[in-house]
Amino acid sequence: MNASFVQIPVDHTSMPTYVAMPTNGTGPYPAIIVLEEIFGINAEMRRIADLFASIGYVAVAPNYYHRTEPDLDAPYNEEGMKRGFAAAAKTTRATLRADLQATIAWLKTQSQVDASRIATCGFCMGGTVAFFSATLPDIHTAIAFYGGSIAAPMASGEPEMLTEAEALHAPLLLLFGGKDTYITEEMRTRIAETLAAHGKPFSMHVYPDEGHGFFRQSSEALERPSVADAWQRVQAALTAKKE
Repeated sequence: MNASFVQIPVDHTSMPTYVAMPTNGTGPYPAIIVLEEIFGINAEMRRIADLFASIGYVAVAPNYYHRTEPDLDAPYNEEGMKRGFAAAAKTTRATLRADLQATIAWLKTQSQVDASRIATCGFCMGGTVAFFSATLPDIHTAIAFYGGSIAAPMASGEPEMLTEAEALHAPLLLLFGGKDTYITEEMRTRIAETLAAHGKPFSMHVYPDEGHGFFRQSSEALERPSVADAWQRVQAALTAKKE
């Protein structure tokens, strides 16, 4: 696995993006856009990108807070949350769409990438962005871990992402913790009912004993039952044929 940072041009600026390249084979490889939490492209997001690269994906993690926080790499503490929420409050559907499209365009220029197989996988704020990414025509699959604003208003004050349900086209995998104090059972039910009502392809799984951010706890080991199961579901979703 080879890793580096690149700058992706978008809106007359540049977006710092972590890139992890597989080293097994010669490609072209499928690609996955790893979508950050509110803490930026920190060690955990880089670890997850590396994890995808280890199974044969070109993994890119763009910093979609780059307009106000181009170097965001915040720790998991109160100060990190304060800085992260401030950045998220200035992130809108319009900026997210521009950044996702710029990332996709960059991937399409890479000879090692199979442009017909571009997926997204996001966490917390990034889970919300992954849900939104399923509205874009180039996204093959979207995976959302505990997306906090799928069924709640965005930090920017914009409406919840569930209002985009009609525009979704890519299959969704939604993963939640049953003890998540940010995302209630009522919210999860409303997500499932809305997607079903619109006839959208999705799969949802809830881990009863897990709280928010449970996949983050996989930094040291993937053998925890819930984390191992989630990782298997992620891989199955990525390799499933799109109907």
